[in-house]
Amino acid sequence: MEQAEFLQQHVFTDLKNLNDGFDQEDIQYFSESDFETILGRAEHFGIGIYEIKPSLNGEAYKVSGHVDHKKKATDPRWFKKAFLTFKTVQAGLIYSATYKVSKKLLARESLGL
Repeated sequence: MEQAEFLQQHVFTDLKNLNDGFDQEDIQYFSESDFETILGRAEHFGIGIYEIKPSLNGEAYKVSGHVDHKKKATDPRWFKKAFLTFKTVQAGLIYSATYKVSKKLLARESLGL
């Protein structure tokens, strides 16, 4: 199983992609509530999040990454804190992120375990 397929089936399922063409087609953006769901699912599966990239009215907003917080990409403390900061400072953001699904998790899913 490929990373994009895993994310679509297990992380983005039942959520609405808000990218209407303002960014690259393969980058998905989600509402605040949907992104909160994504973060919970990422934590559940142990998926790494390298960066959170919010957008406001189709324009890039500030970016926050695990390196900025001196945490591992899989540490949910950094991405929960960054998300809370974004949503507190600026209302109306939509969110995208860069993810890393481990080879071990992808292999397990491919085997149907």
